[in-house]
Amino acid sequence: MSWGTELWDQFDNLEKHTQWGIDILEKYIKFVKERTEIELSYAKQLRNLSKKYQPKKNSKEEEEYRYTACKAFLSTLNETNDYAGQHEVISENMTSQITVELARYVQELKQERKSHFHEGRKAQQHIETCWKQLESSKRRFERDCKEADRAQQYFEKMDADINVTKADVEKARQQAQIRHQMAEDSKADYSSILQKFNHEQREYYHSHIPTIFQKIQEMEERRIVRMGESMKTYAEVDRQVVPIIGKCLDGIAKAAESIDQKNDSQLVIESYKSGFEPPGDIEFEDYTQPMKRTVSDNSLSNSRGEGKAELKFGGKSKGKLWPFIKKNKPPPPPPASASPSAVPNGPQSPKQQKEPLSHRFNEFMTSKPKIHCFRSLKRGLSLKLGATPEDFSNLPPEQRRKKLQQKVDELNKDIQKEMDQRDAITKMKDVYLKNPQMGDPASLDHKLTEVSQNIEKLRLEAQKFEAWLAEVEGRLPARSEQARRQSGMYDGQTAPPVNNCAQDRERYSICTALLSVFISQFWGLETSTRHLLDSQRVCDGGPVVPPRVQVSAWMF
Repeated sequence: MSWGTELWDQFDNLEKHTQWGIDILEKYIKFVKERTEIELSYAKQLRNLSKKYQPKKNSKEEEEYRYTACKAFLSTLNETNDYAGQHEVISENMTSQITVELARYVQELKQERKSHFHEGRKAQQHIETCWKQLESSKRRFERDCKEADRAQQYFEKMDADINVTKADVEKARQQAQIRHQMAEDSKADYSSILQKFNHEQREYYHSHIPTIFQKIQEMEERRIVRMGESMKTYAEVDRQVVPIIGKCLDGIAKAAESIDQKNDSQLVIESYKSGFEPPGDIEFEDYTQPMKRTVSDNSLSNSRGEGKAELKFGGKSKGKLWPFIKKNKPPPPPPASASPSAVPNGPQSPKQQKEPLSHRFNEFMTSKPKIHCFRSLKRGLSLKLGATPEDFSNLPPEQRRKKLQQKVDELNKDIQKEMDQRDAITKMKDVYLKNPQMGDPASLDHKLTEVSQNIEKLRLEAQKFEAWLAEVEGRLPARSEQARRQSGMYDGQTAPPVNNCAQDRERYSICTALLSVFISQFWGLETSTRHLLDSQRVCDGGPVVPPRVQVSAWMF
């Protein structure tokens, strides 16, 4: 099966077919190129997706990745990033192994095709030239034969005519001979050219064209083979990354299997455990017994006039709800004989009996969320004001212990780093002492002193936080007032001084919040707002104690 013998007369169709084959190859190259662009775009989108959900450094979100579920999600993000890298590898390999190679091959193929068809056209032109020479010699031989025949007829006519002279007859005879000779010469030339043309034609159809068409056939077959190899490479490029992609997927599955719900539950306990004891039962308060109302319970005007806003809380409510409130002494027993004014709905009794102030306050406490201690309230207000105590006293005990332990560990690490640096400087100084040409040992004294001072500062800081940690863990007794003052003096040495006005502002803000809640329950929002404004004027430089409300000493 050869194109030279089977398609000897289909030169133009073969030219169109080979051009179509090159167009198909270029179309395949374009397809692979667009595939590589899709792979790059997909890899870029996967990387951006993975980066979008990565936890931000030094943020609260990074702390959440302690949980096994979040760690598994982080592993999924990392594996997705590696998965995107494999798609980039696919794009690179397809570009280098298919697109670039095929583009170079197409250029070579175009040059080879052009050479073969140029050679075929040259052979066509040669055979066409031979054919034109044959036709020309044939026409000339035909013309000479016709002229020789006419000359012979003219001679015979002149020879038969008795009126024609002998000279004219001789002239006609010579002319006929000349024409016959020209016809013979044309015949010989035509025969020679015909033989030459037949030889060229045989060479053209049985040698030149088959050879050219065979080369074109081989060229086309190589193109087909090359395209098949490229398609196989196209599949192999994908297949090469399948094991790595499988490992990425296996990593995601392994990360999912590593999720431990019990461990996450324990981490939630460690993160949010406060260390407080739950409140005890509330004792029953018997309101059926007559209670003696004091002047401070029935009217606040007297207390205002006396210049003290001392609140007396009655009843038997336990101190766990308000640990910072001192339990008041129980009211004295009622008199044996009730006066007429004490009889309900008596003639001298008021139209509407007022409840004791402590009852109203206890009722408010049972209907609202309870604040467990004064430190909790101060902690909430401190968080709103943006102030964080150095000893983390604004946190619950368990969280405070964790923060202090973390701070101690950080300080120990810093101390270890400084000690390593000191050891390195000491060794360098020893080298300088042994080899003075390498450096001046005295130049390291300043650095060594600075490092030693840093170590001492860090140790003092570590001791301070360890003392707080020991207090929280119960290894040390609670600090007395004198020790608390000494600690405050020590803190003043290590920390920048705090403005007294800022401390007073914080205290009055806490008291103002308490009083606003208390007053809003009894005199309404307008009165509460007025007291808040008065308290604000106090913090801004007004009188130390508002004229309308005086704050008890226990709040400080």
